[in-house]
Amino acid sequence: QVHLVESGGGSVQAGGSLRLSCTASGDTDSNQYMGWFRQAPGKEREGVAAIDSDGRIYDADSVKGRFTLSKDNAKNSLYLQMNSLKPEDTGTYHCAADHYVTRGRNLNQYRYDYWGQGTQVTVSS
Repeated sequence: QVHLVESGGGSVQAGGSLRLSCTASGDTDSNQYMGWFRQAPGKEREGVAAIDSDGRIYDADSVKGRFTLSKDNAKNSLYLQMNSLKPEDTGTYHCAADHYVTRGRNLNQYRYDYWGQGTQVTVSS
């Protein structure tokens, strides 16, 4: 079992920045593959960015050039630096983890077994 806790959400104006953090505890062998997902009201949860066990990073097209994912294995933590935020980035951001995710499916929410409760990000125009 892995317990994930997100932090760093908030309300910003368009063009602003936020940095999300996710700390994992428990069976950390199960967080070799991690990712950030978001869900806007009335929409399906979508993958934002993910990292595999080799450190390879996968970004959704909608956030390329604006969001940067990083991981600190020593701290069992995952981060998401979000710059140039847009109103359409609004949603609840969840951290996810699993011991293995098939390459190419890293932004697929159904590939992850462990989830945090989420942190709210609101971007106003």
